[in-house]
Parts: sequence; C-alpha cells; structure tokens
Amino acid sequence: MKNAQSYFDSGRRDFLKTAGLGVFAMNFSFPEIPEAMAGIPMGIVVHSYVARWHSKAGSSAYPSFENAIDLIKHCKEIGAGGVQVGVNGWASDFAKKVRDVREKSDLYLEGSIRLPQTSGQVPLFEKEVLAGKEAGAEVLRTVCLNGRRYENFHSEKEFLEFKAGALMALSLAEPIVRKHQMKLAVENHKDWTASELAEIILNLGSEWVGVTVDFGNNVALLEDPITVIETLAPMAFSTHVKDMGVQEYEQGFLLSEVPLGTGIIDLKKAVELCKKYNPSIHFSLEMITRDPLEIPVMESGYWKTFQDIPEKELAKIIMEVRGKSYPGELPKVEGLSDEQRLAFEENNITSCLSFSKKSLGIG
Repeated sequence: MKNAQSYFDSGRRDFLKTAGLGVFAMNFSFPEIPEAMAGIPMGIVVHSYVARWHSKAGSSAYPSFENAIDLIKHCKEIGAGGVQVGVNGWASDFAKKVRDVREKSDLYLEGSIRLPQTSGQVPLFEKEVLAGKEAGAEVLRTVCLNGRRYENFHSEKEFLEFKAGALMALSLAEPIVRKHQMKLAVENHKDWTASELAEIILNLGSEWVGVTVDFGNNVALLEDPITVIETLAPMAFSTHVKDMGVQEYEQGFLLSEVPLGTGIIDLKKAVELCKKYNPSIHFSLEMITRDPLEIPVMESGYWKTFQDIPEKELAKIIMEVRGKSYPGELPKVEGLSDEQRLAFEENNITSCLSFSKKSLGIG
C-alpha cells in the first residue's frame, strides 16, 4: 500500500505543479483504491460532538468525552470508521495509548493541529506533529483562521494582513511536516474562497501540504459546493463531509449543518470527485448540531473583503436559497436542556452514518 500511495502522491503533485487552476477537474490516472480500504465506514470529526466533548452535563446516557481515547471507543461502538481529533497537548505516553486503542479498534486516525504563528512556536508544532505520528495519524488537518472571514475582517487591508500571516505560518510548518513525512491538510474554513486556497497550496509546491475539503463551508462565501470540491479535490488529503440547509432571513440567509441527504449538497457527486483524485481518502463526518449561522449578505460589512465578487453572485445565491429552502425549521439547540441537546447530537450523527452506508456506499 505504501508504494501505491507514494506513486499517487508524486503523480498528483507533479500534476499540480504543471496544471493551471482552471484544469483541476480534468481526468488524471491514479492507482485503484486498495481492497482493504474499500469498506471503511465514514469517520467522525471531533467537532461533531461539540456538546459532548468535555461536557459538564453529567449525563449517564451520553457521558462526556474527556480525550481522544473516549472518542475512539465510542466511534467504534456506533460503527464509524475512524476519527479526526486534535493532537494539541499530547505527551508521548498518551500518544502511545491512543495508538494502542486505535489499533485494537481498527479505526483510522487523523489529527488536527494549530499552525505555528512565529518561529518561536515551531518547536511546539513539531512536538505535536510527532505526537500525531506516534499515535498513527497520517494526516493532520489545520486551519488558517478560527473565525469567519466576513465577521473577523472589516477591510481589505485587514484581510491582506491575515493572508500574509497565514502564508508565513504555512512556510514555517512545511519544513517540519516534510521532515517527518506527515501530510498537512489546510481546511477551507470560511476564510478562503476555493480558488484562493488552491492558489496558496499550488504556490507552496509541497507534496506534504494539501487540503481538507469541507463540503459545505464555502456556501457562506457564496460559492457553489460542487464547484468548490471540483477545485480542491485534486489536492485533498482529507474531508469534512456535511450537508447544508439554507433559509432566507432579513439580512441574508441562514446556514446550518443538517443530516446527510436532507440539504442542498450533491453528496454522491462530492464523494465521487474526492475518490477520483485520491482513491485512499477517508470520509469524515462533521455534523455540528447548533443554531443556524447568519450569513449577512445584505449588509455592506459582509463585502469588505470580497471586492471581486460580482453582484450577480448575490442574486444567484438568494434565488437558490429561495428555491432550495430547507423544509420546516432548521435544526437548533436554543431552548434544549443539556440532555436533550446531547440526544439530538447523537441522533444526528448516527442518522448520518446510516445514510452514508446506505446511500453513499461508504462502509
């Protein structure tokens, strides 16, 4: 398997070095997926358990997940294929415990890691890379921005300053992941448009730095989900699988993760695109049970960092929101007790796993 994976990585990186952004979706020949990986069920991103992770509810039915080991054991019980979880703060002995539990559970592991913002943070970043590797992770997902572009930045100047810092952080991280041969996957996290992120990764030119393709985040940036996936799939190391529900509100539209198969994303096509470019990619569910996000596209502040988006894109997204409005009320947790919220979260996750197996052929 390692030989096939090495061939795949070098072939894709050569392709990206010689191809322009406009041809990322063209056919390219990669090795077939190994039979041992064909039946791996969908995994779970830790953010799917936003209520249960370090919960203070004291629930007996939904006990708190205090660490990665708790998450792995539970995901095994409900039939998931793996986990993606933060590796920050892991000591070497804990990483070994995670590895042992993961191997006994036969689940894949992907880590999540913070980028070093200064040269002084590089030693900690390297320590966490090594902890993830010790535990058996082959991919480390990361983000350049923890917030949302249209909320964090109020001018183009602010955004450009952020971009310069993000590029610096990636340049600090790349030599470390290259040294330890660990894949670093940058998520489209409501910060970059698909073409912006593709250009950043392409210009970095490292076989060790790619993308975590989030299926739904860029709806918040007025981008079509399939177009986003077509753009980023050729450099994808990992995924955040989700479906999105939308509804209009006074200042724009509401956006919410919804159970797979009930939203606006063509999930079958999304999965096919990711497999096309990376046959060994894992599909990890990020079903965040929360109140809907407000995307205030009718407010002038939203547009401060989107100077190049034509007005027709706004009209297009509003028409799509009206035409594909989520039936009934979007999921929300406001007003629920702790126990109700935990139960709602678990039901959403297990229903997504069931849909994945029955309708997407994952598992």
